Amino acid sequence: MNMAIQVQSPAKRQLQFNQALFNFLAQEVLPQTSLDPATFWAEFSQLIEDFTPRNRELLKKRDSLQAQIDQWHRDQRGQPHNAEAYDSFLRDIGYLLEEGDDFEITTANVDAEIATSAGPQLVVPVQNARFALNAANARWGSLYDAIYGSDLVPQTGLIKAGKEYNSLRGARVIAIAKEFLDQCFPLKSGSHQSVTSYLVYYGHLLAIFADGSSSGLQDPHQFAAFDGSKENPESILLRNHGLHVELRFNRSGAIGSGDPAHIDDIQIEAALTTIMDCEDSVAAVDAEDKIEIYRNWLGLTLGTLEARFEKSGQTLRRALNPDRTLRTPDGDRKYPLRGRSLMLIRNVGMLMDCELAQDEDGNPVPEGIIDAAVTALIASLDLDGVGALRNSLTGSIYIVKPKMHGPEEVAFTCELFSRVEQMLNLKHNTLKLGIMDEERRTTVNLKACIRAARERVVFINTGFLDRTGDEIHTSMLAGPFLPKGLIKDQAWIRAYEDRNVDIGLRCGLSGKAQIGKGMWAMPDEMRKMMDAKIAHPQSGANTAWVPSPTAAVLHALHYHQIDVFALQHQLRKRDQASLRDVLTIPLMPESMRLTPAQIEHELTNNIQGILGYVSRWIEMGIGCSKVPDLNDIGLMEDRATLRISSQHIANWLHHGLCTADQVMQLMERMAAVVDRQNAGTQGYLDMTPNTADSLAFQAAVALVFQGREQPNGYTDPLLHQFRLAAKARQQTN
Repeated sequence: MNMAIQVQSPAKRQLQFNQALFNFLAQEVLPQTSLDPATFWAEFSQLIEDFTPRNRELLKKRDSLQAQIDQWHRDQRGQPHNAEAYDSFLRDIGYLLEEGDDFEITTANVDAEIATSAGPQLVVPVQNARFALNAANARWGSLYDAIYGSDLVPQTGLIKAGKEYNSLRGARVIAIAKEFLDQCFPLKSGSHQSVTSYLVYYGHLLAIFADGSSSGLQDPHQFAAFDGSKENPESILLRNHGLHVELRFNRSGAIGSGDPAHIDDIQIEAALTTIMDCEDSVAAVDAEDKIEIYRNWLGLTLGTLEARFEKSGQTLRRALNPDRTLRTPDGDRKYPLRGRSLMLIRNVGMLMDCELAQDEDGNPVPEGIIDAAVTALIASLDLDGVGALRNSLTGSIYIVKPKMHGPEEVAFTCELFSRVEQMLNLKHNTLKLGIMDEERRTTVNLKACIRAARERVVFINTGFLDRTGDEIHTSMLAGPFLPKGLIKDQAWIRAYEDRNVDIGLRCGLSGKAQIGKGMWAMPDEMRKMMDAKIAHPQSGANTAWVPSPTAAVLHALHYHQIDVFALQHQLRKRDQASLRDVLTIPLMPESMRLTPAQIEHELTNNIQGILGYVSRWIEMGIGCSKVPDLNDIGLMEDRATLRISSQHIANWLHHGLCTADQVMQLMERMAAVVDRQNAGTQGYLDMTPNTADSLAFQAAVALVFQGREQPNGYTDPLLHQFRLAAKARQQTN
């Protein structure tokens, strides 16, 4: 580790910064700001010095609370669960806090994509430039392409997609797309299916039919803008529930030439926001990895990031899409149209230290403190207008903070943000906070967490996988947990999801902040997604995570069907979901007896998922990937899925539902399955036959058998340990 740069804080203590980080900031970032470099480094050092011990104390409090909960369950062993006594115990130890008086957040200067619009959200590893660019550009996507390439149209028979365009399949796609237009942008008479042309007439949109008759929209206000001439527009922009849809015309286009109205494509405003992720979806374990992340974030902020790649024998280039300008219906004014998602940046949590800096005693410092300072410094260039493209139009920087445990940690984060603002000469509350409601202590104290960030909060989000992983770890000693599939059906998960919305609405988030829902994990199962994920806007959430730009386009259709903000107004009147239900631990009832086959199936499913993910994380440095399950269905896996699977097996091992030998035998067997599933994958290293020499396999073993001892059940410490070993091995080979 190269720690050649020493900086003295105002308190006269010496910190050492990694040479590569120092050079990156000194040469590529700071010269584009008005900050004095010497002052910046001194204040950065003081920031680290002041907040590091507080970070460590908060982690100790987590451990103390967990130890007391563990002892409670030991003391209660063999007794029926007493919900009232459990509630009192959690309050006595300070785990469960009073909600306090009602209040509403006062967050100001929030961009419309967060405050007043409802639509899909992408989460993407910022470490991968191509993926990050694709996600930012997923603000717009082709409805035709999304339907054609998905299973919304069956991949069978005469309508199966092939290498060449299938006109029969295309006709089915166009019919589905125009059904959407009829549903969400209905004409006063007739159907969009029968329109032969569109024109702008005295500020109104007219649809012309073959017999010469015409019709306007049932709601004329849905016509937002157009491009080209009024008589022969190149595109028509429609708006519904705040989301845009653009009809693009081309008489000589591949599709438009055969379409009665010459519609060549229907563009959907899709991913309104994208979280550029430094956390669960990346594999960043050293300074080299972190600087790659920071450099990509810099390129996104300045609009200079590019990615070149080979596809079908051609070299393709990705860059950020520009903004556009259309004409208002009267034709006299400009109508601005954003070309990219509004970008948020997700920092790491509070657990891990990093080699980017060391304190005076040679100890690595908390990575989250470094992340807050560096990502905000880079994002401040957007506010200064340094780059060609703008992200926030309201002068805000959006930082999502994961894995906070309760309001003390939220308050700590807000204080950290305030100090970063002072260091960067930013206005107070420029840094906005996204609160991930994915840890049990945050869930049960959500109102207090929001109160601690009432001036900054722009986002609360439920995450079933991490939330379940923390549920298992927190209550590890309470008893054996249900199989994962049954956990989803328990009262606690519905109460968790509903209570998140209830508290968010009562705290005034509607119209000021996002209330979000979690990921659809099957990117190839779009028909199922369309059936299931409409439940997210129906629940009152004004955003939800999707796994791809295609999924964003399709999920956006749900927000045309549901007026989320009108629904939120109604939901605010309902009774708040029960805290008692949230605190109900999803344990197996004593009457449940799983068969050996059922136990083996659950273990096999968990183990195969762990190995499929870890093999890519450790050996290939891929933090988020589509991992085939036992049925070869691709599932999006990241550290959240790894956490729940490893904790689940650890729980069953502890309570004797399985044995260590049984788990090891299944791990050996599943390693061979995962190797077969990855045959031909460039860069993949087989775990078999010599699993003892496979760092990926040994990492998976450690995650399971050391799962009980891992802080809060997190996978990061072990993943980092084995990934660093893999990188060292690769450098010596």
